Amino acid sequence: MNLFAWLRSPSPALAEPLRLRLAQLPKPAALSVQSLREQRWVVLDLETSGLNLNRDQVLSIGAVAIEDGAIDFSQQFERTLHRPAQKTNPSVLIHGLGPDALAAGCAPAAALLDLLEFIGDSPVLAFHAPFDQHMLTRALKDSLGYRLQHPFFDVAELAPLLNPDTVLREAGLDDWIARFGLQVEARHHASADAQVTAELALILFSQARRQQLDSPLQLSLRLQQWRQRKAHSHGW
Repeated sequence: MNLFAWLRSPSPALAEPLRLRLAQLPKPAALSVQSLREQRWVVLDLETSGLNLNRDQVLSIGAVAIEDGAIDFSQQFERTLHRPAQKTNPSVLIHGLGPDALAAGCAPAAALLDLLEFIGDSPVLAFHAPFDQHMLTRALKDSLGYRLQHPFFDVAELAPLLNPDTVLREAGLDDWIARFGLQVEARHHASADAQVTAELALILFSQARRQQLDSPLQLSLRLQQWRQRKAHSHGW
């Protein structure tokens, strides 16, 4: 997103309690050299009205925290956003968020602020993270005038990086779930997808430690090298 366009965009009008909470949010922490086990992570999944990065909206959010090397089930987040104008479309057949659920949802500004407080200063994990990051960035800007700066890690990149001998062409979340034999009771629901993504992330973190990648910073640097090699091999 163009920074000058961002600066020109008017900030949304927020009630005083929301402004105060927004001002008290911690700044995202820089990627650290502490171990992957010591780092608190937030695993995020969004359900949206479609895949258009510029027009579609965030409809629901699911998130779970990984802390002390395990999923902390006391730290879970789920919100459906109030989107009464959202028309029924084919996406409803996937995530099941119909007009009644969206009409009964939380005010977007309050829901998104709740999410920021849940994330705190932690890095974020998601499967196909660039999509979630872009959609969340737009939603936060439109509803709160907030500029998202948290580091995101893409589990869809971590999996092939750490499993170079596994050949899965354009592998999706279901492919990696099957690869590691994870049991999934539900899919295409934000909270359920966040939880199974967290389970996959823990497997990948264990693999990373065995490959001498035991900090968020090391993992980020290796990912950058992996992307560069991949781009070079494709002649990009």
